[in-house]
Amino acid sequence: MKVATESSAMEDPKRLEEGLGHSTALVPNIDDKNIHLSEKAGKADGGDDIHSEKEETAHDHLVAEHGGDRQPEVKQKSRRVATLDAFRGLTIVLMILVDDAGEAYPRIDHSPWNGCTLADFVMPFFLFIVGVAIALAFKRIPKRRDAVTKIIPRTLKLLFWGVLLQGGYSHAPGDLAYGVDMKLIRWCGILQRIALVYMVVALLEALIPKNSQSTEPDHFTIFTAYRWQWVAGFISFVIYMVTTFALYVPDWSFTVDQDLERRRYTVECRMRGHLGPACNAVGYVDREIWGINHLYRYPVWSRLKACTLSSPVSGPLRKDAPSWCLAPFEPEGLLSSISAILSGTIGIHYGHVLIHFKSHVERLKQWVSMGVILLIVAIILHFTDAIPINKQLYSFSYVCFTAGAAGIVFSGFYILIDVWGLRPPFLFLEWIGMNAMLVYVMAAQGIFEGFINGWYYKSSDNTLVYWIQEHVFNDVWHSERAGTLLYVIFAQITFWAVVSGVLHKLGIYWKL
Repeated sequence: MKVATESSAMEDPKRLEEGLGHSTALVPNIDDKNIHLSEKAGKADGGDDIHSEKEETAHDHLVAEHGGDRQPEVKQKSRRVATLDAFRGLTIVLMILVDDAGEAYPRIDHSPWNGCTLADFVMPFFLFIVGVAIALAFKRIPKRRDAVTKIIPRTLKLLFWGVLLQGGYSHAPGDLAYGVDMKLIRWCGILQRIALVYMVVALLEALIPKNSQSTEPDHFTIFTAYRWQWVAGFISFVIYMVTTFALYVPDWSFTVDQDLERRRYTVECRMRGHLGPACNAVGYVDREIWGINHLYRYPVWSRLKACTLSSPVSGPLRKDAPSWCLAPFEPEGLLSSISAILSGTIGIHYGHVLIHFKSHVERLKQWVSMGVILLIVAIILHFTDAIPINKQLYSFSYVCFTAGAAGIVFSGFYILIDVWGLRPPFLFLEWIGMNAMLVYVMAAQGIFEGFINGWYYKSSDNTLVYWIQEHVFNDVWHSERAGTLLYVIFAQITFWAVVSGVLHKLGIYWKL
């Protein structure tokens, strides 16, 4: 956790992602007609009071050439784009909502296989906003070495928390116990995927020479100016597609402890290019690299109609259910995480647009047009059965569909918050977004709920959390499903909005 005072916030690039507080610009003693420092010039297009990043790039270039001829520093106000934190906060809220209310409302829970539900937007929304934040943060770190020294520790931090929280060490809130058998530890997870995408995208952003990104932007040159980021995204796309459709998947086996005995099952495959649950290359790569004992043991495909008559709700397996219904599968595996790099690449493009285009209208044209194109591509691929939208495989159509949706939602938030100034209704999302890591660890992973559940009366089942849910929300609304949903919204999201607000006032930040 990092405690940031007002003075340190001015120096920490992580807190200066979009000019939080006051940024300092160095103005060289050079008469250049292309450099305009007045607020009037900054607001000329679209009324935006965020100064053009192209002008800042010009300043940095000229200062580098005339390092000895500097005027005293001139402090300029730079408003943070509140949309960034609000979008990140929305993603955290969605995660808490679908995690805790998904069982009561399976239609918002993860799709058992093909298709896209509310829960399926959470991961790509995370990666999208990570990309946006990277573009803004590393624009203000001129030295490559400084950037790398920030990327590596943050990547390791995400990996550490990912393995600790989703590896099986924490059993909260259901069981108030801790510990994991290293033979069964889960190596992959949400934070591990974010760490991989963050590391790849951030290193590319930090290591590419800045002078290759100083061209005059328009609808097309914004892509060519950052062509190496797109090349990396294309490479990840090629690796994923070639492996998915060309890799031969042999038969494979797994064991399950069932009826007080260990049973072994075999899944027959011997095929290529299969996109079903049993014989896809995504699962095969994870089984070979991580080992089948280190994969997620409760995949959502067990809710498919082929597995249970209760579909799309979890239920007892059918008597004629295929053996793979019991098998483990890693939804955040290696090959699918390589595909997820595309989500971060698209996000960083939105950040580049925010940096290089001064006008609200120009930004929105870029964002909305790209979002619509991605949605159209995804819909065509899905409904022609060429490449179905599938979160578990992180298919290309899924990347396009969720990134397009993220771009549209981000644009909508930008209009409401940063253009129209309707900020107060979204403040709780901003507070959560500015403390995303804390809320994720404590709320989304059940640590806070597990702590509260540790206090019970007479019986370990008679906990404060379950008592409030059962006797307040369920009884009042006469519906267990409605009570569960309202409990999640009231007890968790509202609580963490208040906590995040207090932390924000105290100057404490712990970002994802």
